[in-house]
Amino acid sequence: MKRVRFAPSPTGSLHVGNALSAVANRGLGDWMLLRIDDTDPQRNVPGGEEEIIRDLEWLGLAWEEGPVRQSERQDRYREAGAELGDRFDGITLIREDGTATYHLASVVDDADFGITHIVRGFDHRPNEDLHRRLFVALGATPPEFIHHGLILGEDGKKLAKRAAGATVASLREAGIPGEAVRRYLEELGVPQHDVHYDLPRIRRLAIEAIEAMSDEELAYRTGAPVEVAPALRGARDLNEAHDYAEAILTPPKPAKIDASETLERFRELVERGNGTLDARALVRELKAVGGNLKAVRIALTGQERGPELWAVIAALPRDEALRRIDAAL
Repeated sequence: MKRVRFAPSPTGSLHVGNALSAVANRGLGDWMLLRIDDTDPQRNVPGGEEEIIRDLEWLGLAWEEGPVRQSERQDRYREAGAELGDRFDGITLIREDGTATYHLASVVDDADFGITHIVRGFDHRPNEDLHRRLFVALGATPPEFIHHGLILGEDGKKLAKRAAGATVASLREAGIPGEAVRRYLEELGVPQHDVHYDLPRIRRLAIEAIEAMSDEELAYRTGAPVEVAPALRGARDLNEAHDYAEAILTPPKPAKIDASETLERFRELVERGNGTLDARALVRELKAVGGNLKAVRIALTGQERGPELWAVIAALPRDEALRRIDAAL
């Protein structure tokens, strides 16, 4: 059984590079520990642990044990440190205040929880040799170390946390579905080289994720009635889908539209439908006679752009559609 761990510091929302490590560990491991590396109080952010857990759940990642906090295991580290002394190969293991440094705490935890594979970014590679020696000194078998490439920004340097879409929270706030982000990270796998961040790819995957959602799921994610959901499928993200729903559900402010012939024809076709309306056929018929489709859209939603016109018509109750056309006339 492959036992892995994901061990972020509670410094706020996950950087996508850390999220890549989480997804890679989950993909490899049969059993995963969530460990919170909170031994450096100066780096810890209030609420940081909760934010990380929210990020992981949003990505659809589960773990078998945890969160285990290193701050609650200091007695165990001191006990292990007593066997080795406060320094090891010139590296401090126990600080003057009696707390363990990252190197000791990490190795003790990995040994105690039987971690067999450590999957993390290239930036941790310099620690591997020291950690191997610490495992041996503690009488434990070193796990297999797997280091993956880092996610780089446009400048070729490690992606800055303030860059667009660099944190899981920023992607969530932008309306990107968690499934799209996870799929992107799964596509990267365990990259052998550093990779340039491809936000446009995530945006394309967001459109596919929205397309794949059931009407019920899409309605739930956008806070819209389920009958409006089919009209939201052309949206590029969940924020835009929410805006589409608002445009359909909110009657537009009355405005005189100079396209009375098209609007009258629309009314005629709806009334002729006698309660059964094929919205696609209605739009085709208006188009065939050179109707002003933009005017119909503005009359129904007050906006020049948005979901496909047939989907708007299908989403609106017949009487409400006619009421909005009458208001425009």
